[in-house]
Amino acid sequence: MADEKQKKNLTVFGQETEFDGILEFTDNLVITGKFNGEIRATGDLEIEKGAICTVEKMTANSIVISGTVTGDIDAAERVEMCSGSVVHGDVKTSRIRIAEDVEYEGQISMLETEPDVNLFSVASDEYKNALVIKSDDPH
Repeated sequence: MADEKQKKNLTVFGQETEFDGILEFTDNLVITGKFNGEIRATGDLEIEKGAICTVEKMTANSIVISGTVTGDIDAAERVEMCSGSVVHGDVKTSRIRIAEDVEYEGQISMLETEPDVNLFSVASDEYKNALVIKSDDPH
């Protein structure tokens, strides 16, 4: 499974990029510019600081937000709102992390999914490692 994640391509929409419409992708995407429309993805999505996304709905495996998002968010695995981000919309996800200094307005619905690891058959350190989120990694 780790090999699968490494094989995925990473696409970056630069700061000068403005995109309007429906965006569908299976790999990983980082938005640093402006996006208006709808995102339907099975890969991971990152909204960088300074990026502005206005969506009807944003769907991806995991979504990390450091910029501004207006619209509903649906992530199968997790949503992370980093310090300084602005999010206005409802969120559906299995796991969520909201840092300090986040402006958030909306409702949160937690999806009921089982972890990939049977927590009764592994050591606690191994289980914790299975749940590491991006902000735990040094940048």
